[in-house]
Amino acid sequence: MSNPVLADVIGPLLVRSAPIADPGELLALLPEDDAFAWVHAGDGLVGWGRAAELRTSGADRFTHAATWWSELASHAVVRDDVDVPGSGLVAFGSFTFTDDAEGSVLVVPEVVVGRRDGVTWVTVIDTSISAVPPIAPTSAPRDPVGTAFADGPVDSLTWQGLVAEAVRRIVAGDLDKVVLARDLIATVDEPLDVRSPLSRLAAEYPSCWTFHVDGFFGSTPEMLVRLERGLVTSRVLAGTIRRTGDDAHDLALAGSLARSSKDLEEHEYAVRSVADALAPHCTSMNVPETPFVLHLPNVMHLATDVTGVMRNGASALTLAASLHPSAAVGGTPTDAAVRLIEQIELLDRGRYAGPVGWIDARGDGEWGIGLRAAQVEDDGRTVRLFAGCGIVADSVPADELAESNAKLIPVRDALTPRDD
Repeated sequence: MSNPVLADVIGPLLVRSAPIADPGELLALLPEDDAFAWVHAGDGLVGWGRAAELRTSGADRFTHAATWWSELASHAVVRDDVDVPGSGLVAFGSFTFTDDAEGSVLVVPEVVVGRRDGVTWVTVIDTSISAVPPIAPTSAPRDPVGTAFADGPVDSLTWQGLVAEAVRRIVAGDLDKVVLARDLIATVDEPLDVRSPLSRLAAEYPSCWTFHVDGFFGSTPEMLVRLERGLVTSRVLAGTIRRTGDDAHDLALAGSLARSSKDLEEHEYAVRSVADALAPHCTSMNVPETPFVLHLPNVMHLATDVTGVMRNGASALTLAASLHPSAAVGGTPTDAAVRLIEQIELLDRGRYAGPVGWIDARGDGEWGIGLRAAQVEDDGRTVRLFAGCGIVADSVPADELAESNAKLIPVRDALTPRDD
């Protein structure tokens, strides 16, 4: 386990949030370097620069991060003329799926622009009083050039064999469900300008949460947890079917998904794991008995929104730590599923399927699960795309491969040159 590493901060952070005129598309404000994003249906937060950061790893990475954030926020000098979740002092973060992986990070940008419910604001964060920079669109992002895709270290045929082994273990009674992931490697001719895939993902998947933190980007449909003034919300997705593009056929597929015993079983495990993790933190909870079908451009999911009222003052980051890994990205029982993933998956997930999002000084925040996601490697020309599938007793390897390919479509399309 490594110790947390804090970037140099001289004195307390000085924070000023003030309303501004709506500048238009939030992602268009981002510079190419040191850009951070969390946008949904046009609203959200974007930021740039680094006023402070924490890098941590190990089983205590969430505790390290929560302690660091609490101390940083308690010493900050804040003038917040907006007073909404996301104004004032804010950090963007993403965390690894496993305890032993490197890469978990919290970053406080120097500038944050936010918009929600018709209110737009800018926050400036520094160790001295700083003027508000111009808030206007920057240069247009450079589209990827010469994108080529190849299997990761585990090819498609081998991965289907891993799915078959997981089914064998489940049928033998070792566990009920496990989520197996695979990766796809994209290479581009020039270092990737991540603003290009971000803008395409946000435009094509507005109902998802489009994010970027430290080279990890994507557009997740799954809200791990939102905490807003004492109200807790978690969106659970498990059970998937690919869309065909024919509306009538897709409507029939949605009906079959809603009746599928395999998908309903997988979904029930995921909902139960979230409800059990949130229960100690909530005075009351609402867990719907029946999921709804969430329609996305490429797939449809069984979905359930679990809500609760906070009882113990935990922060959004603490709640995210309590929920990770849920059955939607790990399996059931959690310990047995994570052990099996370590034994047979043959993949370094990095921050894929880990919490990604933001937290403010009040403890409010939004943390999604890092799905429909990719990691830009250090060379800037290599991008690892990830997708995973929930495996239960009657899973069919070829069907799971098809499902994983459908889940790769959003980022794959976003990295493909527009004229291809």
